[in-house]
Amino acid sequence: MITPSSPALPPIDRSIVLVGLMGAGKSSVGKRLAQRLGLPFVDADTEIEAAAGMTIAEIFAQHGEPHFRDGERKVIARLLEGPPKVLATGGGAFMDAETRRLVRQRGRSIWLKADLDVLVRRCARRTHRPLLNQGEDLATTLKRLMDLRHPIYAEADLTVESHDGPHERVVEAIVARLGRQGGPAADTEIETVPVELAGRSYDILVGRGLIADAGQRMKRYLKGRAVVVTDETVAELHLPALRSALAAEGLGCEAVVLPPGEETKSFARLEQLCDRLIDLKVERREAIVALGGGVIGDLTGFAAAILRRGLDFIQVPTTLLAQVDSSVGGKTAINARKGKNLVGAFHQPRLVLADTAVLDSLPRRHLLAGYAEVAKYGLLGDAAFFTWLEQHGEAIIAGDAAARRQAVVTSCRHKARIVAADEREDGDRALLNLGHTFGHALEAETGFSDRLLHGEAVSIGMCLAFDLSARLGFCPREDAERARRHLAGLGLPTSPRDIPGQGLNLSGPALWHHMQQDKKVADGRITFVLARGLGQAFLTRDVDPAAVQALLDEAVAA
Repeated sequence: MITPSSPALPPIDRSIVLVGLMGAGKSSVGKRLAQRLGLPFVDADTEIEAAAGMTIAEIFAQHGEPHFRDGERKVIARLLEGPPKVLATGGGAFMDAETRRLVRQRGRSIWLKADLDVLVRRCARRTHRPLLNQGEDLATTLKRLMDLRHPIYAEADLTVESHDGPHERVVEAIVARLGRQGGPAADTEIETVPVELAGRSYDILVGRGLIADAGQRMKRYLKGRAVVVTDETVAELHLPALRSALAAEGLGCEAVVLPPGEETKSFARLEQLCDRLIDLKVERREAIVALGGGVIGDLTGFAAAILRRGLDFIQVPTTLLAQVDSSVGGKTAINARKGKNLVGAFHQPRLVLADTAVLDSLPRRHLLAGYAEVAKYGLLGDAAFFTWLEQHGEAIIAGDAAARRQAVVTSCRHKARIVAADEREDGDRALLNLGHTFGHALEAETGFSDRLLHGEAVSIGMCLAFDLSARLGFCPREDAERARRHLAGLGLPTSPRDIPGQGLNLSGPALWHHMQQDKKVADGRITFVLARGLGQAFLTRDVDPAAVQALLDEAVAA
């Protein structure tokens, strides 16, 4: 029963997955939490034993740990399907990268963190645990496991201390944290998404108020001052706050202010920026700061990549689109006369500060443009996330702080995972271009202007990609319609005919010409990102050009 002092809980639309070491209280707390939330409780270890017809100790003894982990992963994947539940997992489950991916896609993870002395007392009589029988004393074994596993457990969505005392106290702490996810108190929470790259790893911090303490978070990368690159619109809105945050840490601030708009991603502005950075005597290993949307981030990152053979830089993205996409992953570029982002380099930032409070100042149109990139992550690889967006999309646009943070964090986690596996787009990273091959062609035809924002072009492009997938028999027509219905329902364009303004005479042949300039063309063939359904994108070059041209002709027909 919810007492009068209990926080109001948002709807529980995903399973809650408890992770942590043996003895942390996952089963005991999980049962009480499930009762408190009105959800079923499931213990993954119990399900594994039932499926195998033997105890976990017997599985380890007869088949070894790799066999057990494989079965554990399959059982957890099955349990995460269907209605929400509270799921207690074994101590090693979250250590498996694929299991973590499944939990991130389909659940909400909570790390029950207990001190060593608490774990020793609770595990003293648990002789049936295979990893406790390693010839060490109990405290030594648990300390070794803590050192190994705690850095991974820290990737969980929430961390709650599991102290001695009544388990109800831990349950109430979890409920309080879950309640804050839906209310104003969530505004103070900062979540960290690591981007794991050998020698170039960095963190994405997501939450409200990050610009206000940016000086403290940036100062390790700065040499007494920050050189900030921004545009006129952002400078008026957010540069004073950043200056104040830097001054609070004794850091100076030099600002390079450029015109806003896609036209700034040009050779002329790149030369202007490089000249100004040289005038300011920016040194190697002195980080420059990109404060703005995707245009500023791309231009600044490219300048950092080439000036003095490489400068560090920090991303402070101020649009939803930049926070979930362009600020993450190290793609930096400018546009050429023949197409978008054709001149650039891979250059990873040292830090990304995604202050979701700045999204409050964005017009609805620009929020929607960014939302298209959020929806992309659901459409290309996470059907459960897309379902969540169908339920919370309007709240994200309307300003719900918790929903915005969750959307940004989930999007960044998806991109970070893909970038870590394929930094230079040699393989699956190209999946992130869902909708972009069509979208970039539309942007080129509209002159890379505000007539069609990048996210709007991606929205149309994703609908065209799903339409083509359905025509070719890869994707159910109802999935293509569901994608279009959701985007259109929020107010995003879903067809070239939705592009506003007079005098725009789009033609199928012109769009096809631009698509042939796409960066993913290899051996004269375009690499398309198509879909077998929601959350099931794939890459192919085996697409009949006639089918694409017919689609384009119909799409632009009045």
